[in-house]
Amino acid sequence: MLLDTPSLYFRAFYGVPESITAPDGTPVNAVRGLIDMIATLVRGHSPAELVATMDADWRPAFRVAAIPSYKAHRVAQGDAEQVPDTLVPQIAVIQDVLDALGIARLEAPGYEADDVIGTLTHRAAGAVEIVTGDRDLFQLVDDRRPVRVLYTARGVRNLQVVDEAFVTAKYGIPGRAYGDFAVLRGDPSDGLPGVAGVGEKTAAALITRFGTLEALLEALDAGVTEGFPAGSRTRLVAARDYLRAAPAVVKVAHDAPLPAADLSLPAAPRDPEALVALADRWGLDGPLNRLLPALAG
Repeated sequence: MLLDTPSLYFRAFYGVPESITAPDGTPVNAVRGLIDMIATLVRGHSPAELVATMDADWRPAFRVAAIPSYKAHRVAQGDAEQVPDTLVPQIAVIQDVLDALGIARLEAPGYEADDVIGTLTHRAAGAVEIVTGDRDLFQLVDDRRPVRVLYTARGVRNLQVVDEAFVTAKYGIPGRAYGDFAVLRGDPSDGLPGVAGVGEKTAAALITRFGTLEALLEALDAGVTEGFPAGSRTRLVAARDYLRAAPAVVKVAHDAPLPAADLSLPAAPRDPEALVALADRWGLDGPLNRLLPALAG
């Protein structure tokens, strides 16, 4: 089980009231919410291995070089991400709690959590479950292994299981084609423009017709005119430079440099004394007392 940790702690931050505080009054809503999410996931899915993936770089240079608008609207100052002031200090607490528990926490310099997930998925020999609220990771679903996304849009207690059939039913595309579809459609939330005039229906029709973005581009370059919805061929030709650059932004990496780590689900805390100190300092007894039995069981 691979956790898109930033996606989950942002969800916890906005889903749990800021009135949930430590003894000194510091908000710990994201910390407590994330711990409870992990407890629910472990109880419900009993993973043999669990990894909390992190963003070492929320806006990697290689993606900005390809598409300068990538996440540009979310830059605060310099190259820092806009993060609520009361969430920022909670991220360090989350990291400390995960480390004391012994839950593997992995990141890669110059890469996002998505890329860590992509790399671990690529390396995994068996089934993988990816927990995220980010549709970009739908590109990793693969029924053959299987690789599934547990999508948190409706909450961790009401997860949507995303497999190839889900992708096909929702978007009308082959089940493993979400990445190519997303390149064409674009994603305003990430500053990815897509092809002007090509929406979801046209993007789906193009991917269904040609199978992959690469095959679509080969058809364009070869002068093929059949199979393009009305007006779309002209738009695609005009967006040829974008279509060359965008896959580097949309496709998650499969080769991020990751340190060696024990990914096993910890049955007991790695550092019990540190965990007790964190529980006392931040008022985490309740959620930790729900998570620890789930881990042990």
